[in-house]
Amino acid sequence: MELVNRPLCTNVINLKWLWKNKRDEENTVIRNKSRLVAKGYAQKEGVNFEESFAPVARLEAVRLFIAYAAHKSFTVYQMDVKTAFLYGPLKEEVYVNQPNGFVDPYHPDKVYRL
Repeated sequence: MELVNRPLCTNVINLKWLWKNKRDEENTVIRNKSRLVAKGYAQKEGVNFEESFAPVARLEAVRLFIAYAAHKSFTVYQMDVKTAFLYGPLKEEVYVNQPNGFVDPYHPDKVYRL
């Protein structure tokens, strides 16, 4: 990710902060959480991207796999791949505006190229 000049004739995606307070049983705030999300819904298929696809197995396929593994007495291992989509290569160039509160004071008109 790098800060670049705003490209001409390119859709630049806005960013939004989402805030969430985690509370205990007595409704006391115990943790504040935030995340920065892209407003990708402003993009148009065929203009800003070609296709969207998330490789997720159907529940029937997972159940069949587990049943077959149990029948054959196979050992099954599991892993969590939460970050698989965070570090995957992008096919298109994507530009996002600088997030509110984190704008570079020396380059306020520049955008990030992901």
